[in-house]
Amino acid sequence: MTTSPLALEPLFHIGPVPLTSPVLITWAIILLLGVGCFLASRRLTPRPSKLQCLLELVVGAIDDQIRNTMETEPARYRPLIGTIFLYVLVANWSSLVPGAEPPTAHLETDAALAFIVLGATVYFGVATRGLGGYLKTFAEPTWVMIPLNIVEQVTRTFSLIVRLFGNVMSGVFVIGIVLSLAGLLVPIPLMALDLLTGAVQAYIFAVLATVFIGAAVGERAKPHPSSDKSAEKPTGKPTE
Repeated sequence: MTTSPLALEPLFHIGPVPLTSPVLITWAIILLLGVGCFLASRRLTPRPSKLQCLLELVVGAIDDQIRNTMETEPARYRPLIGTIFLYVLVANWSSLVPGAEPPTAHLETDAALAFIVLGATVYFGVATRGLGGYLKTFAEPTWVMIPLNIVEQVTRTFSLIVRLFGNVMSGVFVIGIVLSLAGLLVPIPLMALDLLTGAVQAYIFAVLATVFIGAAVGERAKPHPSSDKSAEKPTGKPTE
């Protein structure tokens, strides 16, 4: 009897709880990111080191993306969007570690990430608009759209799952097949392409999460101060 290639065999059990390879690799990634960010940020100085410059570059890029997409201050959303981006990025790149299979190549991990985005969308929408105000968004632009807006909320969650799973899994399959047929050195260009694909997929996932949250928050989001600078500037001498 053949089993599904997507089936997971537990490596071991902790009591009644089975632990699979994606779970262990996810724990390793969480530990790596947590310890790495703590060590990189515990001694920030006005004259930054190379590591601090890299950290500031990543945080600045995430802030700019949130600011440009949602037109609001990024501090409130940075922890979630930044964590999602870094986790998906490192998880995708973990395929290059010998013997490791990226957690994002499994539907369970991708589903968990997508439902986190869905939960965050509802949370920030309710927190910003209030429960009644958030529910009213499903009736925009007219109450006839309520069923379609609900279906959209569900389908875009599944689109996040399928997009990430399909791209990462296909990369793992292609590299595995070429590696089994052509030896160790030939797949190196494909591995480089896999790095690029993993980075692009992490970026797309984080941007879509930002777009979904921004749509839920809507016009109630606090505008970025730069948008009001023109109103604060003096108009010069009054005309006579």
